[in-house]
Amino acid sequence: MRYRIFGQTGLRVSSLALGTGNFGKGWGYASDRDEARNIYAAYREAGGNFIDTADQYQFGQSEEMLSEFISHDRDEVILTTKFSLGASPTSGLQRTGNSRKAMLQCVEASLKRLGTDRIDLLWVHMPDGVTPVDEIARGLDDLVRSGKILYSGLSDFPAWRIATAATMAELRGWAPVSAVQLEYSLVERTAERELLPMASAFKLGVVGWSPLGGGLLTGKYRKGETGRAEGLGAVIHSESSERKSAVVDEVLAIAEETGRPPGQIAIAWVLAKGTLAIIGPRTLQQLEDNLGAVAVALTPEQIHRLDAASAIPLGFPHEVVSASAGSLAGGKLELIDFPAGAVR
Repeated sequence: MRYRIFGQTGLRVSSLALGTGNFGKGWGYASDRDEARNIYAAYREAGGNFIDTADQYQFGQSEEMLSEFISHDRDEVILTTKFSLGASPTSGLQRTGNSRKAMLQCVEASLKRLGTDRIDLLWVHMPDGVTPVDEIARGLDDLVRSGKILYSGLSDFPAWRIATAATMAELRGWAPVSAVQLEYSLVERTAERELLPMASAFKLGVVGWSPLGGGLLTGKYRKGETGRAEGLGAVIHSESSERKSAVVDEVLAIAEETGRPPGQIAIAWVLAKGTLAIIGPRTLQQLEDNLGAVAVALTPEQIHRLDAASAIPLGFPHEVVSASAGSLAGGKLELIDFPAGAVR
């Protein structure tokens, strides 16, 4: 396992994060305690140190199991959790959403379930559509100052709200927004339009969930396997378009060329794009397969093929600006050395 510096923090994080949404049976489908313990132990043995959970995962069971698993190496792992959706179907009005009240109550409840005195990185799970961004950013600052959390991040938020929160925190001297979590895979690249350039400009740590497209990129659904489609009654992605079918075709082709499982090819592509990938195995076998992705070195030609098969239109204003690049550069476009990152 290799490690990366996480955004503008001093955190050194493993290139694969362990998503623990499958730890527990609260949703009726996932891993029992013994299987979850084995997954955690194998991930740690492989050098992984970034643990991603949420109060909502398996209705609190994921956090409760992690309390036991991390008890012997708490200081060696980066423990992250989320709030917004509530830890149970009966969480009610005051333990859901993004309000300062919900934030504090959910953090205190998570600390109890996790059996720890602080959360290393707290994610706001998703926007509730009503809480102002200054209330969210200031609430996160209060939690950092109190020592209950060390860093904060926004998950599944639109780029303009993350940028607003990051700018507000910077100008007002609040604890910075450190990271963004988003869906990113070969079948879900829309984050490239606004979210990823924004994260680059603000130097935020980027964590991508569902790098396997909900299992689609493993090719298992073509073999008749049901996976989460049967267990949870839903899939994140299916072969619902010619583009998605072309992506699966290309992943399978490169897997055959390299002798690697298709899932490892899909995860390796995400890693090659500079995004920290969250893997969410349900079994020890799935974990071992996912971990193999860190040893996959895709060639530039293979990355180009995957890029081409999965390409999406960037739309307005990106395509207009790109078409005007020569004029914007005064006719000297090929002579200018541009900065590597996005600009604010």
